[in-house]
Amino acid sequence: MLFFLFGKDDYQSKKKLREIIENYEKIHKSGLNLNYFEGKDLSFQKFKDSFHQSSMFREKKLIVLKNIFSNQEFKEKFIENYSNFSNSKDLILFYEGKDVLKGDVFYKFLKKNAKNQEFKLLSGQKLINWVDKEFQKYGIKITHSAKEEFIKRVGNNLWQTSNEIKKLASYKKNRLVEIGDIKLLINEKIETNIFKTIDCLAIKNRKDAILLLRKHLESGDAPVYLLSMIAFQFRNLLIIKSSQFTGFQDTQTLSRRSGIHPFVIRKSLSQARGFSFEELKKIFKKIFKTDIGIKTGQIKAEIALDSLIIEI
Repeated sequence: MLFFLFGKDDYQSKKKLREIIENYEKIHKSGLNLNYFEGKDLSFQKFKDSFHQSSMFREKKLIVLKNIFSNQEFKEKFIENYSNFSNSKDLILFYEGKDVLKGDVFYKFLKKNAKNQEFKLLSGQKLINWVDKEFQKYGIKITHSAKEEFIKRVGNNLWQTSNEIKKLASYKKNRLVEIGDIKLLINEKIETNIFKTIDCLAIKNRKDAILLLRKHLESGDAPVYLLSMIAFQFRNLLIIKSSQFTGFQDTQTLSRRSGIHPFVIRKSLSQARGFSFEELKKIFKKIFKTDIGIKTGQIKAEIALDSLIIEI
């Protein structure tokens, strides 16, 4: 059986992934038949060997394949050999913590053959309902005006939203949250200033880019979150700059074809002109290495961010 979880809202998709794994572990307690694979460099043969490996226990297998869409060879071989897995009771779960191109052949294959769920970024009433539930979870009461200001400042990044609500719960305990508390404790959402930072980098103004990042760090924004925002925007620039979208300057067309929000498209078009496609690929690799360096403790996060900006 195939499962397919994907979408831009990786907070909700990861939550769903955890739920599936936890339910599996409750039933299959040995844990020996749960396998994870990072899809980028996974060989189809390695996956196939794992799938067909006999088990000491009469348990279903659960194989989680992350980020397989970047592995063209694997996708082609999986489709070619699908008949070997189609009737199995074992579970294969494809997870993409981002949006995927709807024209991808593998996407169409999974939409047809897998139980799939897309996690779109929340907006409007759905976002308000989600925020309400989070406040209720922590037993926090909040005024209507304070809630509006909170959403305006935090936006629809559910990772940040969840962390900010925890912060409010710790600060206010059982007291009513008012608009003054939001203005005091919650920083304005940083996406706009990240665009300013990338603008500086596009014209090779590293000094102002570093100053902008320092302001975020001084105001309490987490370095890893800042890096994720930089990575997100450079990924957008890579998509816009790719040959697949070259020649399209109309915002709505680019948005529809790329899956990127029109606002981000408008901001990104001028930035993209400041980089070649090869430059963007090299920068994205540097961002990836920086992320690994921070998460493995090889370098302090603040120093890593400064070094990245200097190298771009």
